[in-house]
Amino acid sequence: MDIAVRTTDLRKTYLSRGRRRIAVQALSMTVPQGGVHGFLGPNGSGKTTTIRMLLGLIRPDSGTAEIFGSPIPRRLPAVIDRVGAVVEAPKFFPGFTGRQNLRLLADAIGTPLPRVDEVLEATRLGDRARDRFAGYSLGMKQRLAIAATLLKDPDLLIFDEPTNGLDPAGIREVRETMRSLGAQGKTVLVSSHILAEVEQVADTVSIIGNGALLAEGPVSEIMRQSGGARVRVGVASPDRALGILEADGLAVTRDGSHLLVASEDPSAVTRSLAGHGLYVSELTPVRADLEAAFLALTADEGLGSAADRHAGGIETGGAA
Repeated sequence: MDIAVRTTDLRKTYLSRGRRRIAVQALSMTVPQGGVHGFLGPNGSGKTTTIRMLLGLIRPDSGTAEIFGSPIPRRLPAVIDRVGAVVEAPKFFPGFTGRQNLRLLADAIGTPLPRVDEVLEATRLGDRARDRFAGYSLGMKQRLAIAATLLKDPDLLIFDEPTNGLDPAGIREVRETMRSLGAQGKTVLVSSHILAEVEQVADTVSIIGNGALLAEGPVSEIMRQSGGARVRVGVASPDRALGILEADGLAVTRDGSHLLVASEDPSAVTRSLAGHGLYVSELTPVRADLEAAFLALTADEGLGSAADRHAGGIETGGAA
């Protein structure tokens, strides 16, 4: 497997109120070349710090990082032309058109001007190229920022929370752009705290919590490892039902007024409960997803409850 990005025991601490705070601790992750790789974790889990180290904007305390085999930051100049990144809100001249903004940037970095129209088409902005940037929607502004990173035709694109603040239409536009770039053979590393969004766009994923790697691999494999088939059970006496099912050897957790039961055979749940005079009012298969994987992985990290997910900035739904 060809590797686009590799980190080994990467560590970064900050001084906060006179005390050292660990932002990234012993992070070892691998991003394969080609396709979309999701970098998933709650707000404050170390995603942006890691990206800033990869781009040479800050130095790690210890550990190593490589892009296309070149150590960063020491050999960053050797690969910088192969990397494009959007890590902050895009900054363009509001009174200029999208094309004018890109032509100025292309001229500044020595890119042939015909490339401007190519990247506008690649990001589906060709029909709005003559419109002023000030009139663009948030999604269009983000896509113009992506177009700007494509001017030098990089092999690796790094996007830090690219759908933050976007409406559903803007999220869909950016998602489709990332999918298209990955399908073209480019490597897209996208950080996000929105689980459903990463699930829809990524081929592979790295999941971190509290600055450390929790899991990594193909999205389908991560979801498969989250606990297998489950059913959501509605029953009049959930506490009693939980005890009965556990006594019969089934793994059960509470989900509000319902139960989540790990079982390949939903009929086993109904038989078990019916044998004790309890009858289900709801029996719904639960599809494996990144939310289930994340909750399983972070159960011991203090990030697994609904309250912790909210406080940590994890969003589990609402994707357009």
